[in-house]
Amino acid sequence: MNCKRVACLISTDATKWTIFIRLALAGVFIPEGIQKLIYPEILGSGRFLKIGIPYPAFTGPLVGWIEIICGTLILIGLLTRLAAVPLIVTMLVAITATKIPIWMGHDWVVTDLITFHVRELNSYGFWSFMHETRLDWAMLMGACYLLTTGAGYWSLDKMLSCHRRL
Repeated sequence: MNCKRVACLISTDATKWTIFIRLALAGVFIPEGIQKLIYPEILGSGRFLKIGIPYPAFTGPLVGWIEIICGTLILIGLLTRLAAVPLIVTMLVAITATKIPIWMGHDWVVTDLITFHVRELNSYGFWSFMHETRLDWAMLMGACYLLTTGAGYWSLDKMLSCHRRL
């Protein structure tokens, strides 16, 4: 990777208050990733199998490690823009696989190989979808914010970008 690309990747003009977005994302993604690994039948591969995520024995631990690694990078503010991308993808898949069936009120057959299963709730439809996606939207928007602005003042990215200018 050339120096200009690295400089662009770690550059940030975001304020020091961006730390709160980073703490919120890390505070959700890191523990969720750990739980996917230590409780695979409930939150990892077993849950992915129930939901209808393909190759759950592979994707469950993979998503757990992505959440731990990218959440940690965001926490310390290192390669924050890059770390935000897999988390954005994770949240888009989570909304698609687990929340769209709630809106529809039934399983969603995407292809012959992929069927996302609706879980049992008291109600279905748009408002149930909105209620169930509240954390997903917050995490998605937080990751999108960091992708566009960078880690902010209190970050390793900021320290490295200032160091590079000397």
